[in-house]
Amino acid sequence: MFEVKDLHVAVGGAEIIKGLTLSVPAGETHAIMGPNGAGKSTLSYALAGRDGYEVTSGTATLNGEDLLALEPEARAALGLFLSFQYPVEIPGLSAFAFLKAALNAQRKSRGEEPMPSPELLKLLREKADALKINQDMLKRALNVGFSGGEKKRFEALQMAVLEPRFAILDETDSGLDIDALKVVAANVNALRGPERGMLVITHYQRLLDYIKPDRVHVLAAGRIAASGGPELALELEREGYDKYLKAA
Repeated sequence: MFEVKDLHVAVGGAEIIKGLTLSVPAGETHAIMGPNGAGKSTLSYALAGRDGYEVTSGTATLNGEDLLALEPEARAALGLFLSFQYPVEIPGLSAFAFLKAALNAQRKSRGEEPMPSPELLKLLREKADALKINQDMLKRALNVGFSGGEKKRFEALQMAVLEPRFAILDETDSGLDIDALKVVAANVNALRGPERGMLVITHYQRLLDYIKPDRVHVLAAGRIAASGGPELALELEREGYDKYLKAA
């Protein structure tokens, strides 16, 4: 489903990702763990097409489609979703208007008509209730004045509404207390299915207690230094990243 081969990414002229290869089959959830500076967020931004993250060589495909040949909005229309570590604030744009525009843009890309407002409002209310999001939050400017936990819940709401084919969750546990983490993780788990893949990026085992990965990869010095089952995350929790940094 999702394939990255020998990917190299530079930021500001400095190479951060240095020959990364990764495969996530449909229906699986993989986790990438690594220390600060390993390149975890750089990888997610490069795959999403963020400006300033230059792919110098290698390939990345989603269901056989060349992601790197597409503009960011086309990657999203293809079904790629990125939950940001630090969601941005957009003054003047309500959370409801943002979700409406995003969902209808996806529908347009599939040749579908815009969702009628009453149907859309019902959908958003149902998804927001599942995430314990206050309805008033949808009327507020996007992420403006939101707490860290509110921002992450809203990211989860976007994912629930858009139902992407492949989701990258960049440290989605950042800023969440334990109750919010359980709610967000339950929403993520509800979206797991045979046609959808996920890549969870995190520092800590804590998140993986709630979102159980099929495979765990260690990212060190811009490369995948080791891969294994969920037990690898427990090893990292006990022993840290030192031996993988030295090897890399």
